Order: sequence, then C-alpha cells, then structure tokens
Amino acid sequence: MSPASLVSSAPGAPDDTPLSRERAHLGASRAALRAMREDVENLDIRDVTANWVNAEVLAHQIDERIKALADLAHTPLFFGRLDYLHSPGADQAEGAEGERFYIGRRHVHDADGDPMVIDWRAPVSQPFYRASKNDPMDISLRRRFGYTGGDLTAYEDEHLSDPTEAAATSKLLQQEIERPRVGPMRDIVATIQPEQDEIVRSDLSGTLCVQGGPGTGKTAVGLHRVAYLLYAHRERLARTGTLVIGPNRSFLHYIEQVLPALGELEVKQATVDDLVAHVEVRGTDDADAAVVKGDARMAEILRRALRSHVSLPTEPVVVVRGSRRWRVPAYELEAIVRELLDRDIRYGAARDALPQRIAHAVLVQMERSGEAPDDRVQDAVARNAAVKAAVKAIWPPVDPAKLVLRLLADADFLAEHADGLLTEEEQKKILWARPARAVKSAKWSAADAVLIDEATDLVQRTHSLGHVVLDEAQDLSPMQYRAVGRRCTTGSATVLGDLAQGTTPWATRSWGEALTHLGKPEAAVEELTAGFRVPTDVIAYASRLLPHIAPGLAPVASVRENPGVFEVRATTADSEVVAACEELLRNEGSTGLIAADARVPALAEALTAAGIGYLGPGEETTHDTRLTLVPASLAKGLEYDYVVLDEPQAVVDAEPDERTGLRRLYVSLTRAVSGLIVTHKSPLPPQLS
Repeated sequence: MSPASLVSSAPGAPDDTPLSRERAHLGASRAALRAMREDVENLDIRDVTANWVNAEVLAHQIDERIKALADLAHTPLFFGRLDYLHSPGADQAEGAEGERFYIGRRHVHDADGDPMVIDWRAPVSQPFYRASKNDPMDISLRRRFGYTGGDLTAYEDEHLSDPTEAAATSKLLQQEIERPRVGPMRDIVATIQPEQDEIVRSDLSGTLCVQGGPGTGKTAVGLHRVAYLLYAHRERLARTGTLVIGPNRSFLHYIEQVLPALGELEVKQATVDDLVAHVEVRGTDDADAAVVKGDARMAEILRRALRSHVSLPTEPVVVVRGSRRWRVPAYELEAIVRELLDRDIRYGAARDALPQRIAHAVLVQMERSGEAPDDRVQDAVARNAAVKAAVKAIWPPVDPAKLVLRLLADADFLAEHADGLLTEEEQKKILWARPARAVKSAKWSAADAVLIDEATDLVQRTHSLGHVVLDEAQDLSPMQYRAVGRRCTTGSATVLGDLAQGTTPWATRSWGEALTHLGKPEAAVEELTAGFRVPTDVIAYASRLLPHIAPGLAPVASVRENPGVFEVRATTADSEVVAACEELLRNEGSTGLIAADARVPALAEALTAAGIGYLGPGEETTHDTRLTLVPASLAKGLEYDYVVLDEPQAVVDAEPDERTGLRRLYVSLTRAVSGLIVTHKSPLPPQLS
C-alpha cells in the first residue's frame, strides 16, 4: 500500500477486512471503557473514610473520575495506531517487540489491565506526532483513522520504515483540518503537527511564548499544553492549580469544551478583568488615560504612595508589665523601621513584623536585667496597647482601593509621587474630572481595577498558581501583564498571541518587553508560521496589511489543499449583504457576519426583515441557527467556516487611529476557515488594493 493511501467503507463490511478488525477493536475498547466507568460507579467508600470531610472529598473525586470516563458518542475513542519495530524501552514498559498501540484521548484498559487505548500524552504516543520518513522513531507503521459521527469508516497507512516508499500528504489529516464545524471550538488532538507537539510537550518549569498568525493553532496548542502538563505533573498541578485567561467571555465560551473533551475538568477559566475584580467597574477611560494607567510606571507610583504612609518615630515606646516599665527609645524604633523599609517586603508583612520587632527589643532589655522571658512573653508584649498604638502611628493599615482613589482624585498627592515618572500632562490625563469621595461611589474603570490589584499585591502577596495560559496576550497593557504575572510568580506560563492582531492603544510592541512585564524575561519565544485553518487566498489577501501593522512579522503560509471561497463584492444595499450570508449558509458549517460595531444594528434589522435567524458572539451555533452576527470588536479568537465581512473601511474608521483600525481589519479578515466574502459600498482601504 502506498503511503497515505486511504481505505474506506461504510459500517457493515465483511468481518475479515482490516477495517472490520479495527471496528472490532473500537467496539471492544468502548466496552472496556464502560467497564472502567462501572467499576468506579460501584465503589463503596462507606468504610474507607475517617470522617465526613474525607468522605465528601473522595466522593467528589469519584464523581469527577466518572465524568472523565464518559464515552462521547461522536468523539472517536482512538484516532491513530502505531506499530513499533522494537520495544519502546524500559521507561515505556508497556511496549514489547512488534507491539501495537492505539492512540486516543484517554487511556483505556481491559479487565486484566492491558492497554486497549493509550493516552495521546503518554511518551509511547509521541511518534504519532513526530515520526517521519527521515526519522521513523522506530515506527514501522502509522495508521490514521477516519470517522463519520462515531463510526470508524476509513483508515490510512504510512510505512515509515520502508525506504522504497516516499512520504505523502495525509488525506485524512487534511479532511480533519478542513472539516466544517458547528458549535464551540474542537480539540486538535488527532491533527497536532510536529512543531506544535514540541510546544505542547515542553517542560512545566519553563515559560513559553508562542507567536502565531491566524489559523496557526496557537490557542489549541496552549490548551493541549495544559492537558499534557496535567498528565505529566498531575499531583503538583492539582495542588497548585492551573488557569486559562482569555480576552473576553465570548472567547472563553468558545473554547470551554476543549479540555473537558480531553478528560480535564478542573482547569479554571477567567478574563483579566475577572482576576482584578476588587471593585465594581462602572466607568470607562478615554484611550489617552487608559494608556497612562496601563503603563508600568504606575507600579512605582503606587509603591511610593503606599510607603509614604510610613512615619519615622519621634517618641519612645514604653511598655508596662507588672511593676516594671520597659522603654524602647525613638532612635531604636527608627532603626527597626528603616530596616523593614530597606528589605522592601510587602507593606502588610512589614506591618505584621513591626510589633514583634519592638517586642524583641523589650525582651533583650528583660534578659539584660536578669529575667528569662520566652516566646509567650514576646507575643504578649507585641499585643501590648502601647505597642499597638505605636504600630498604628508608624505603619498604619492602608486600603488599596482608597490609595488608588486618592491618587486619582488628589492632584497634589499624585504630583508628589509621580514626580520624575509622569509629566504634568500625563498626570492631568488620569486625574478624575469629578473626584469621588468613597470607594463604593467611585466610577471605577477597568484600568483602575488593575491599579487596585497592583496596590493589593503591594500590601499582601497574591496567591500563585502552578501554570497559567494567557491567550490573545498582545492586547494587554504592561500593568495587566503584571497582574497576570502575579498569578504565576512561583509557577510557569504559556503566553499566546500575534503582534499583528494587537488592537488596543497599549498593544504589545515586542514579546521581550511583554515577558519582562510578566516577570518572565527568560521565557523562550516560539513562532508558528504554518496556517492550517485559513485558506490560502484569504490569508494572502489579509497579509497585504502586514507591512502596515507589523512589518517585522513573516506572513502565515497556508498548508491547506482546499483553496476555499474568496470574493470581494461591491454592494449598493444591506440586502446584498444579507444575500451573501444566505449564499454561504447553503454550505455545511457555521457562518459569521462581521461588521463594524456601529453597523451591527442596521444589519440585524436587515437579517430580521429577511427572516434569517442569527446569534450573538459566544452563543453556541446549532444546525438550525448557523449564522452569528459579530461586532468587529468581539471577533478576535473566534472562527467560522464562512465569513461575510461588511465594509472594511468602517472597521478601520471605528478605531482611534489608522494602525489600530488596520489591525482590527486584519483580525476580522482572518476569521474564515473555508471561505470569505468581503462586501463594501465605500471604497476599500488603500492598503488592500
């Protein structure tokens, strides 16, 4: 059989064909998975737990295990097979000479414990993604399987160790990549490419930044890396936690089914706004104010403002215990305070340490006088009323939100602590026109909430997770990077983004700068340039914008065989835009109508008049409603089989400057997986000519 040759048939083929034997293995594997699930469901934990707390924890773990063992009817239990020439080695003891492994989304074993399906993350599965004719990795045969619904209908073989057969493109791989989709984002576990697999399996200890253009699979790679790390370091990450951070709720809803489909149910998802939700956000900033508030210089201003609350003592502390009076002179108190300031530890930690330091000074005097005080005496002195009063005067408690409130409302206070950092003009940009008097009545903006998060961390250390995935990272401000970095100070991160798709006024200029703000300057930067999702004509058209928005980036090279649909149409009425949507809806899969935000109401009215139902971004498409009306500001990270892009110039004009507008247009043009129709009444931007 020639490499990558395809064999297919409908279910019910004769029992003696290879395809029928593979179907039999699929049936046996499903039966084994059901047995594994039933074994867990039948566990009796009444006599193995010491108390009700342990019972609750164990019951929850069992429930999660049952969910992880679900057999999803339309999700293939295995998608590939590896035939080894020799044993995979002592560290992969499952293997024996000539042994065969079926590769799937989770491990399945029979009643004797022998593997029926190997988890795609296991070391023995790695050649499925990495092996090639140049480096067979001891694989004689790699077989890919094709499915229709839940039925195995085809297979395709590559004889990697046969020097007489040339390498060929996998047709099943192309079909899977180009398969239309309805609903949320799918996993790519059956189609991970070698360069993607290297990123997925990179070590937990290192932070990795992935620069990838549209359709390169960077989001999927980040999610699959989480799944791999949970497999390889389950106990550690179960203890420290993992988090996926996305740009908005629509995006998180779009990706939320990927990890559960891979059997990972415990990974939390959030936006940056969720992380810093210390106050209710009811206000907005203009672009100039948001840029200044998001600048890393604000961190030093906050640190100065916080430390300004510390006063050097001018009076001694006198502690009365029984008939004795113990006096700690002002100069000694000052030395204690200066030492704590010089250590530059958290404000709250230093404040907690101060009474103990004063008490220790008293204990030294007690010992010199012949007494033998112990730790209980020191704790009692630290709680003495005189010591408490001194601590309150020297190192008073500070509310982070009130600190930020004062900076933004008090021009003199801001000027004092921004001296040499912000110009007078920059200070005016961030001062509130109508200062609020209380935290609850203030109209906080999203950028203000990030400042409060920074101040909160200056007072008390933020809890760190084991691993954080940050997607669409190019749109974060330096202060937002710092907020994310605080969540992984003792862990690692996967940073995903595309510099060409930065659409905020404070968008990232370079990954080196961004990673420094994140606190991970040593992170490696990998670039994905092979496009698996966007058709060649579409990405070539969108890439006309790259010299204007990101001149240093290489354009994505589409590796798809299907050229897809691409057309630019001049229109005279909204009804023609609706007609383009109707035309694309005749195809299988989802369709997105993307337009400048201001155009959305008119297009919604036109769709309703034509009797066409539509959804909003983030709502799950169904076979009955496959059209989504998407404001251009929310298109980032989303994908549709077909896209109608309305009025490119309006998308550009909606942004505060041309470069940001062209980046927004680049994002909107590259949401299509199978076809794109661009409609316009106004002239196209000259950069697309």
